[in-house]
Amino acid sequence: MNVLEAIHERRSIRKFLDRPVDDEILRHLLCAARRSPSSVNSQPWEFVVIRGEALKAIQQENARKFRNGDPAETELSTSEWPKESIFRKRQVGIAKQLFGAMDIQRGDTEKRQAWVERGFRYFDAPAVCVITYDKALSPKGPLMDIGGAVQTICLAAMEYGLGTCIAEQGVTYSSVVRRMARIEESKNLAISIAIGYPDWDYPANNVISEREDLDHLISWIE
Repeated sequence: MNVLEAIHERRSIRKFLDRPVDDEILRHLLCAARRSPSSVNSQPWEFVVIRGEALKAIQQENARKFRNGDPAETELSTSEWPKESIFRKRQVGIAKQLFGAMDIQRGDTEKRQAWVERGFRYFDAPAVCVITYDKALSPKGPLMDIGGAVQTICLAAMEYGLGTCIAEQGVTYSSVVRRMARIEESKNLAISIAIGYPDWDYPANNVISEREDLDHLISWIE
C-alpha cells in the first residue's frame, strides 16, 4: 500500500478482532512515528503501549467512571466545538452516519450510552498507545507535533493490516490511566490510539466520514 492509498483509505475502527498485535509490529509503528516532523526537532512525544491485564483494568475502570457520571479529567482538550459552527455540524454528521449504520435510533438512550461507553473501553482493542508529553512544555505547545506522530502511527498501521481509532475518550479519566499504566506525574496525557485487526463485519467499521469539498477549503494566490 502506498502512502496516498493509506491516506485515502484510513478510517476509524470501532471494533477489533480478538487477535493480539505482535510486539515487533508495534515497535515498527512507533519507530515510524519517531520520524514525524516536529518543531526544531523537539520530538515532544513519548509512547505508552498498554495491553493485557493492565488494559482490561483501565477499560473496566474508565467504563465504571463513565456510567457513574464522574467529571472528566482531560489534560489536553481537543474537541470543544462552538455550537452552530460548521465544526459542530460536521461532528453531528459523522454521528448520524455511525448511528445509522448501527441502527441506533434518536430516542434510544440505552443504545446511545452503550455506544459512547465503547470509546472509554478503547473499543475493546487488543492494544492501546497513549501519547504523553512533558509538563515542562506549554499546555498546547506540542499539539501539532503530536498530531503528526499520531497520523504516522495510523498510516503505518495500515501496512500491517491493522486499524486504529484516535480517541480523546481514552484519556478522559487521566488519573485512571496514569495510575494503572504507571505514567509519571511529570507527563501530560495527550491522546490515545486504539490499535488492532479490524472486524469488517461490524457495520460502523465500514463508515467513511464525509469530507468538505476542496474548493471550499483552498485559496489560490498568485
